[in-house]
Amino acid sequence: MITLSTKKVPMARSEHPCGVGIRHAGLGAAALILSACATAPDWISASGASREQVQQVQQERAGGRIEGIELIDVDDALARKLSASKRLGEFSDFFPAASSNNYLIGPGDIIEVSVWEAPPAMLFGAVVIEAKAGPTTTRVVTFPEQMVTPAGTITMPFAGRVLVKGRATQEIEDDIVRRLHGKANLPQVLVRVIKNNTSNVTVVGEVNHSTLMALTPKGERLLDALAAGGGVRQPVNRMALQLSRDNVTATMALDSIIRDPKQNIMLKPGDVVTALFQSQSFSVLGATGKNEEIQFEAQGISLAQALARSGGLNDSRADARGVFVFRFEEARLVAARNPVKHVGESVPVVYQIDLRDPASFFITQNFPVQNRDVIYVANSPAAEFEKFLRLVVSVAVPSVTLNRAWQN
Repeated sequence: MITLSTKKVPMARSEHPCGVGIRHAGLGAAALILSACATAPDWISASGASREQVQQVQQERAGGRIEGIELIDVDDALARKLSASKRLGEFSDFFPAASSNNYLIGPGDIIEVSVWEAPPAMLFGAVVIEAKAGPTTTRVVTFPEQMVTPAGTITMPFAGRVLVKGRATQEIEDDIVRRLHGKANLPQVLVRVIKNNTSNVTVVGEVNHSTLMALTPKGERLLDALAAGGGVRQPVNRMALQLSRDNVTATMALDSIIRDPKQNIMLKPGDVVTALFQSQSFSVLGATGKNEEIQFEAQGISLAQALARSGGLNDSRADARGVFVFRFEEARLVAARNPVKHVGESVPVVYQIDLRDPASFFITQNFPVQNRDVIYVANSPAAEFEKFLRLVVSVAVPSVTLNRAWQN
C-alpha cells in the first residue's frame, strides 16, 4: 500500500541568474535586484545579437583576438562616397550626343542610283521627237540595283568605282555629281537604299521578341529599339537597359531613361541593346515592423526607403542606436584592416547607424541599399530586461504562492 506523506519539505533556495536569492524578495525588491544585471542572460530567447554584442566583436577584433569583420560607423561623407560608387552611370556620360544616327552604307547593302540630266542631255538622255512639243530628252536614268562589294564600292558608268563604305547617301550623291562634272549636263543624282544589311541594332534580353532593327536616316533612339522588340516582359521599374557600343558598355534603369529624355540617346550601327531584369532584394530582420525579403527597383533605394518598406522600427522593441547593415563590400571602398577576402575581392562589413542622432535621418537618405543586403535592428536593453523580468516573475510567483500554501 502506497501512502502519501504530508510532511512539509523546505523548498530549495531559488537563485537568480545573477547570483541573488529571491525566495523572500518581493516583486519590487526583485526588480531592484535584477536591475543590477547589465544585460539579459544569453539563454533567454532573442531574434539576434544586441548592439553591445555586435560592437563587442569589433572590440575583440581590434584587440587582435578576431579577424575578418569590419564595423563602420556611417557618417555623411561615407554615405555620399558609397552613393557615388553605386550610382549607375548615365548614357549621356558614356556616349557623346549626336545630331544624327550616322546612317552609313556598308558592304552587303543593296543600293540604287538614279541620274537626272538637264536638257539638252549629253550623256544619259535619249532624244525623242514629238509633233507638238518638239525635241525633248528623257529626264532620268535609273541603273540596276547593286550590292556594295566587300571592298565597299559600287560601279557607276562614266564615274568608275565609287567608294560608298562608311558614307551617308548624301555624301555618295555629291561624290558622283563631282565625278560626272564636265561629262553630263548639270547632273543630279539620287542614291536610294533598297535593302539595309549593315546599319542595324540588335535588341535582345527581356523583350517580347528579340529583333534586328534596321536604322533609317530618321535617327532611331534607344526607346525605339525597345518598342521594336515588342516592349519589356517585366514591370518597368524592375528593368534596366544595357547599351554596348564598340568597347563601351553602360547600364541604366529603364524608368530613369523614360523620365530623362536626354538619356534616350540616338543609336548607331552595330549597337546592342539588352533589356535586363533586375532581381534585386534585401532582407530585414530584428525589431522592425516586419521581417522578410523585400524586392526593390532597378534604380536602387536608400536605407531610409528600405526601413520604411519594412514597417519602420518597432517602438516597443527597437534599439535606435543599433541599426546595422551587413554586406559584402568592395575592399576599395572601406579602409579595412587585414580583412578576410570574399568572392570578387569583397570583404564582410557591418555598417552601423545611430538613429538617436537626428542628423542620421539625412544620412540614411544618401546611404544606398544594394542587392542581398541584410538590415538588422537590435532589441533595446529595456526590451531584453523586460523579457527577463517576465521570465523571472513567471517562475517566482508560482513558487511563492505554493510556499505560502504549504506554510498554511
